[in-house]
Amino acid sequence: MRNSNCWNIVLLVSICSTMAAAEPAVKPIGKGLYAYISDNDASANSTFLVGEAGILVVDTGLNATEGSKLLSAIRRVSGLPVKYIVNTHYHPDHQGGNAVVGPSAVVISTDFTRERTLALQKNPSMKEFHFEPAALTFQQQVTLHLEPYTVQIYFPGKAHTSGDALVYFPEERAISMGDLFLNRSSPATDNGSVESWIHALDHVLELPLDNVVPGHFELATKSELKRFRDYLNDLYQQVRALKQANETLEQVRHDIHMEKYSDFRQYAKYEATFADNAAAIYQEMQAH
Repeated sequence: MRNSNCWNIVLLVSICSTMAAAEPAVKPIGKGLYAYISDNDASANSTFLVGEAGILVVDTGLNATEGSKLLSAIRRVSGLPVKYIVNTHYHPDHQGGNAVVGPSAVVISTDFTRERTLALQKNPSMKEFHFEPAALTFQQQVTLHLEPYTVQIYFPGKAHTSGDALVYFPEERAISMGDLFLNRSSPATDNGSVESWIHALDHVLELPLDNVVPGHFELATKSELKRFRDYLNDLYQQVRALKQANETLEQVRHDIHMEKYSDFRQYAKYEATFADNAAAIYQEMQAH
C-alpha cells in the first residue's frame, strides 16, 4: 500500500470476511512467551510475554472483537494485568484492540507510529476504529525489563512503513515482526523502503532465533523469514536490472519472473502482488 491508497485498502481489509484462517492458536515459543496466531487474516497476529507481575502484548488486533478474542486467550494462560502494549506500526489491524486488551497498559511505539495514529483519530473514515496512541515513544531503541525477562524494542529503519518496530526476546530466541514479515505472502507496501527493508531483515537473520512471529499467517522459523527476505531481494534485483534497461513501470510489472515463489499468497485488491511490489520498488528507485 502506498501513501493515500493505504487506508482505502485497510478499510477493505477491515470489512473482509472471506479471508479466514483455520483456528486461532496460542503456542508457547519460549519461557513465558506465547504466539497468538489470529483466526482472521484481516487481523494481526500477536505475541505476549508473561512476567512475574504483569504481561507485555505485541499488537492487539483489528478491533474490540479481535482484541477480546486475544484477551480471552491470554486469560487462559495468566490472570496477571496487561501492563505494556507494543504496537509495531500504525495500521488499525495491529492496534485496534488496545483498549480491550490493556485498558490501563502503557502503550509503546515509535514516534512516527504515534504521530500517524493521532492523525488517524481525526480521519472521518476511521471513526469505526478506537485508537489508543502510545504514551511512551522512542526513535531508535528501548529496552523493557519485565522481570525476569528483558525485551528489546527497536526501529530497524524504513521498511513496511516509515516507523516500524521490531520486538526481540533474547532469552527466548524469538522475535515479533509486525508486517516486516508475512509468512509465504506478498506484502503490501506503505510509505517505507524496500531497499532498507531488505537490510532490516538481514540484521534480524543475524540474531539467535528459533521462532519468528509474522504480522499475519503461520508461525515461522528463520528459514521462512530468509525465504521472504530472498523474495524481496530477488524482486529488487530484477526491477533494478529492468529499469537500467529503460523499461517503463508497466513493462517492469509484466516482465518480472517470480515463479520461484508461486506458493506465496497474493491479494490484488490490496495491492499486495508481485507486480504491485515491483511497482513500489520501481517508484522508490525513481525517487532517488
